[in-house]
Order: sequence, then structure tokens, then C-alpha cells
Amino acid sequence: MDIRTNTILGWILAALFVALGLGNLSHLYFKSEKLEKPGFPIEGAVEASEAGPAAPEVPIEVMMASADVTQGAEVFKKCASCHTVTQGGANGIGPNLWATVGAAIAAGKGGYAFSDALKGKGGKWDFATLNEWITNPRKFASGTKMSFAGLADPAARANVIAYLNAQGSNIPLPPVPAAAAANTLTTPEDPPLDGNAGAPADAAAPAEAE
Repeated sequence: MDIRTNTILGWILAALFVALGLGNLSHLYFKSEKLEKPGFPIEGAVEASEAGPAAPEVPIEVMMASADVTQGAEVFKKCASCHTVTQGGANGIGPNLWATVGAAIAAGKGGYAFSDALKGKGGKWDFATLNEWITNPRKFASGTKMSFAGLADPAARANVIAYLNAQGSNIPLPPVPAAAAANTLTTPEDPPLDGNAGAPADAAAPAEAE
């Protein structure tokens, strides 16, 4: 092996040692650290743990106290492709819903062919049962023929139930549970300026609930 070949090999080895040394130095200089949370933060996004647990479902009795029949009529438009709601109306894909609130579940309705799953539920269509049914029909009666996915909005459910109740049922609204009623009470945000705990003498008395 001549001197020229030895020189070339020497330079190659030297270059390899230099590259190896630079690689080790760059690894130390650009040391990566494990992220506490993977990914990148997105402005406006809140993690589930930071947002806290989901708010508890408002009892249907509370929602019915403020339900609006007119808004319920708008919600019912989603149902009109399968159901009629007029007195004596014909059954369609689904049964006629006249006088449904308070009626027996899966019975009557001009001989409509209800599913066995719904027939097996028994009982009546009271406010709570209707709320459960409209929330998720398939969960309420696994095997039901009803293809509607359900209404997630409690206010929308209360409104449409109030509308159905006005179509031939007109049964009294359910009373609000005492615990739920207590949670709706509010207190003044600021105390009286004079420090007295009582209300001013000229304050009007609260109206009684109807």
C-alpha cells in the first residue's frame, strides 16, 4: 500500500471521528425533554379534567315548568314525517300521537303494529317516560322500530312533550321535586349597604306560584 493510499484512508478515518464527535456534541446541546402533555395547546380548547364533570341532567319536572308549547310545535316538525298529531289522524310510519300523554304504552292507536320491544315496556306515557323515550328510543326499548336517534337537548324535549300534552291530553304538569325546587332559589349577590340582614320595609312580597 503506497503513501498516497495511506493518506486518503487517514483522512477518511479522521473525518469519521470528527463526524462522530460532532454528533455526540449536538446530542448533548440539543437535548430533548419529555413533554408533560403530548401535542400542542389549542387556544380555546378545554380538557375534560379541567372543565370538570358534566353537569347533571335537569329533572324533566323542572324543565316542564318552563316548557313552551309554541316552541314544541317547531320541534315536532322533526316528527311530522312519521307521525300525525291531529284528532282522528291516520297512522303513518309511526302511530298517530293525539292524546298520547297519559295513554298506555304501545296500545290502541287504531291498531298500529307496535314492536314487541315497546309492547314489553308496559305502563303509561307519563312525562318522565316520554322524556326517557325521546332522549334515546333504542336505549329505552332495544329492538324498537323507531329509527329516530333522539333529542339531546332537555329543553327541546320538554317543549315537544308540552306540545303533545296540548294535543288531546292536557293532563296536569308534574310537580317539581322539593330538592330541585330548592336548587332554583337565588340569593342577592350583594348584602344591603347598611348591613341589615332583613329586606327593606318597602320591598314587595314575592308572588305565590300558580
